[in-house]
Amino acid sequence: MLTGALFLVAVLLTWPVPRLLPRLTVLEHVPGPALLLWQAISLSAIFASVCLAPLAILQFVRDGRQIPAPAANVPLLVVGLAIAGLVIARLLLQGHRVGRNLRAARREHAELVDLLGDPSDEASYAAVTVLAHPTPTAYCIPGRRRRVVLTDSTIHALPGDELAGVLAHERAHLRLRHDLVLEFFTVLHTAVPQAIRSDRGMQEVRLLIELLADRAACRAVGRVAVARALVQLAGGSHPDATLGAAGAPAARRMQLLADDRSHRGLFVVVLTVAGLVVVGTGVIAWGALLGVG
Repeated sequence: MLTGALFLVAVLLTWPVPRLLPRLTVLEHVPGPALLLWQAISLSAIFASVCLAPLAILQFVRDGRQIPAPAANVPLLVVGLAIAGLVIARLLLQGHRVGRNLRAARREHAELVDLLGDPSDEASYAAVTVLAHPTPTAYCIPGRRRRVVLTDSTIHALPGDELAGVLAHERAHLRLRHDLVLEFFTVLHTAVPQAIRSDRGMQEVRLLIELLADRAACRAVGRVAVARALVQLAGGSHPDATLGAAGAPAARRMQLLADDRSHRGLFVVVLTVAGLVVVGTGVIAWGALLGVG
């Protein structure tokens, strides 16, 4: 019974939940806990998928609640572990591919920026490289050679407080390692079959990451300056392997910037749900292992 429940958990967390969760736009008011909820759902789906085959075979061969000796069921044990191993191997392989491609793209782009850009010599623009371009644009390059990149038109178009907000936004991406969070979700997204991928889920994760950086910028310069900067940068773009201030819908981000409520109750509820997802999945798997139910 619990093995069937674990199968149901794996299916729900892999397919319908990532499609339905983005519809709960109220979660965007608490981007930190919302992102933890997405991580909890993803990790629980992986855990359930990995455990499912061994536990299903265990349920098939066991007598009552007694765990049979592995030596007495070697062929079935090998089958169960092989299936679980294939799931893990798929994730590891995709993680290697995604990580390798991202790091290569960032390295190449950093070299190009070093070649074409000018490091700023002003203290307030430390660790910033300026590129000549007519479109106001700002983004950061994560990794070992991390830096913030601005176009010269960004510096000319934005007053001091708005520019400081943009820099705070990009440095928050680098400081909080949002690139690793996005890479984690990219690996999971591309590891599952195309038919059950949720592109809307990936878009929501990207939005939540940008909202976290927006909040860091608001703490530095205030909501008004950040909102004005978003308007100025709305027409910009950035390379795929980087994170940019215009990386998610500006209109929705400005709506959320206008909301200055604390949402403490929602904060607690979302964190509690995230914890319940992880603990609940673990309890079901442990119960299936012990033969409960």
